Amino acid sequence: MPLSPNTLTLLGFAVSVAAGAAFALGKPFEGGLLILLSGVFDILDGGVARAKGRTTPFGGVLDSVCDRYSDGLMFLGIMAGAIYGRLGFTPVLGIEVWLWAGFALIGSFLVSYTRARAESAGCRKLSIGIAERTERMLILALGALLGLLGWALVLIAIFSHITIIQRVLRAKSILSKLPESEFQKP
Repeated sequence: MPLSPNTLTLLGFAVSVAAGAAFALGKPFEGGLLILLSGVFDILDGGVARAKGRTTPFGGVLDSVCDRYSDGLMFLGIMAGAIYGRLGFTPVLGIEVWLWAGFALIGSFLVSYTRARAESAGCRKLSIGIAERTERMLILALGALLGLLGWALVLIAIFSHITIIQRVLRAKSILSKLPESEFQKP
């Protein structure tokens, strides 16, 4: 692979921006395809970094930041498409779809934040939960491709908040067993 891992990360981010734009323009099928394409870059960047022996702390930070921006822009694109009537939605479970997208956005950010904060407090790798980023993006892409985007947002919102609760409870269990000398100070 002639491209660096960081270049692949940035290319995946650019494709995610295009996915958000597709949603905002009322093109959910195209948005779903672009999410899947961005996922290919997301897999390749880490694989290339490991294969070339080029994993770096900065590469991990860049990947995480690009993932958060990507998530945010895709959900904002869906909100814009819904609010401006480009994405034809009816309320799901009595709640407007743009609001489900907001709940999904908050959940997606907090899934990542909860893990990072728990790990910085002393938890080892805290990758538990039913809604990691890969699962959330697959649900979003499939929902967009199958014409079930509103229901995909509902699932992401619910599953991401369940994951947050799972991580908080696991962090409490782990951190309550650590001796005080191992606590990380914020």
